[in-house]
Amino acid sequence: MASNITYEHSDDPNDYLPLRDVVFNSIRKAILMGELKPGERLMEIALAERMGVSRTPIREAMRKLELEGLVVMIPRKGAQVAHLTESDLNDVLEVRIALEKLAIEKACFRMTDAEYIELLSASEDFERLIPTGSLEELAQADEDFHEAIYRAAGNKRLLQVLHNLREQIYRYRIEYLKEERSRELLVKEHHEMTNAIKSRDVAKAQELSFAHLENQRKAILHSIRQK
Repeated sequence: MASNITYEHSDDPNDYLPLRDVVFNSIRKAILMGELKPGERLMEIALAERMGVSRTPIREAMRKLELEGLVVMIPRKGAQVAHLTESDLNDVLEVRIALEKLAIEKACFRMTDAEYIELLSASEDFERLIPTGSLEELAQADEDFHEAIYRAAGNKRLLQVLHNLREQIYRYRIEYLKEERSRELLVKEHHEMTNAIKSRDVAKAQELSFAHLENQRKAILHSIRQK
């Protein structure tokens, strides 16, 4: 196994989490960052020895990662890192496009001045991170931008469904953000969507949202096909 995943005590916030969560977060990050490659086998014993833990938290992490679509269980072979597939990408983005269309419609009507300031701040935070931010920081900032729209929609059930979809989207978000031109395009798209929502222009905001997600779909498909 090529990855250098370790579990060490430090000042990291992970030190305050239960061991099973630390192990899960460490393996998840290694997959998302490409340290563990698609198709790579995840051997419980090897991972446990490398991270200095028992097999129990490794096994628990595998189950959670399988639910997120990051790991697949192969009969008689065990766990391996899931491949990024065109089918999975299209499926998850079709659902996200439909849900975000509804969220934007509601946000345009319901967004308060304070919520608009939060959205604007999220957009500016993402732009500020472009020169120095890590992939994880940029992904979180992009997620925060969309989260501000979802909250402003004022629909708890819609927010819950979008939260459930978030983990499945995260891997594709990371893949998209690896390209510098994608980051620059996101800055422009965030500004345009913010302005349209501020103007309560539902049709324009939804059109921009669709283009925003379609650009991501095309870029990620290109990346998948190059591998």
